[in-house]
Amino acid sequence: MPGMPCQPEQSKMSQRILNTAKPTPAPTQRHHPSPPPKLGRRAASAAIAIAAAPALRAVSPASSRAQEVEPEAVGVAGAATAAATVAAPCLAELPVTATAFLDVSIGGEPAGRITVGLFGDAAPAGASRFLSLVTGVGYRRKEFVKIVPGYVQHGGVVSYPAVSAVTDRLAAEADALRARCPGGGAVHGAAGAVSIVVRDPSLPPPKPKLVARGGKLEVEEEQAGVAPNGTEFVITTGAAPELDAAAVLVGRVLDGMDVVAKIAAVPTVRDNAASPYFRVAKLIGDKRAVVAERGFNRPYTKVVVSNCGVLSKTE
Repeated sequence: MPGMPCQPEQSKMSQRILNTAKPTPAPTQRHHPSPPPKLGRRAASAAIAIAAAPALRAVSPASSRAQEVEPEAVGVAGAATAAATVAAPCLAELPVTATAFLDVSIGGEPAGRITVGLFGDAAPAGASRFLSLVTGVGYRRKEFVKIVPGYVQHGGVVSYPAVSAVTDRLAAEADALRARCPGGGAVHGAAGAVSIVVRDPSLPPPKPKLVARGGKLEVEEEQAGVAPNGTEFVITTGAAPELDAAAVLVGRVLDGMDVVAKIAAVPTVRDNAASPYFRVAKLIGDKRAVVAERGFNRPYTKVVVSNCGVLSKTE
């Protein structure tokens, strides 16, 4: 048929057109432009320098960086060692004039005995106060109410009134002990310190309040929360410098730090002090915030002083 030879020519022409369209992907070249020859050499040399920089840093300055870090690490370790050596003599070198014991139960099961040596010469008022509370019904069957990193806290005897003459004398002994320790502080810089709480730095300042008396309005100060009554005590499980301003050192643990460790391992209520709602409530003096704060870090399981008493006392 005369028209048949025309079909291969058309197909060859269409293939040429298709083939010529394939090698020119203009959009692809726009997305990945190739630099000019001169700029490519500069970019290549810059890329080689950038790629080689980490390797050079890894080879040479690594040792110098290690030398820079090592003095810092040594400095931190040295500071910690220095703090321990400053705190430990203050706690270990004070003479013990009396010993007392605390039998502890956790969840109704006996956990062991803590033997406390009291510093009757360095803190006569504090040691006498502790001795009076381990006899009779003072600390007996009372609970530990707070467990935080650094110390565990006993709730004391809530029925005792807060007598300012007593707490002021204990606070004065706390200040004297801080001045006596090397460096003028770090009383609670080591584990095993036994102290009575005399101040609560977290309490907000008293707020003025209008009160009607005899047909007249009078202004008096109202304290949000409960001030310490000088019966709560703490036992440190490590460095707790925040206690220096709040508690008076009365003794140290002579035996039974394993029992203190068992108390410290009891699960506690989560501390929600970082909540913005709590912070605002605490700022305005809302009593509910103070009550809620007393529940923070409280052990879920009852930790109780099942029995206590005096073991020895020098006259």
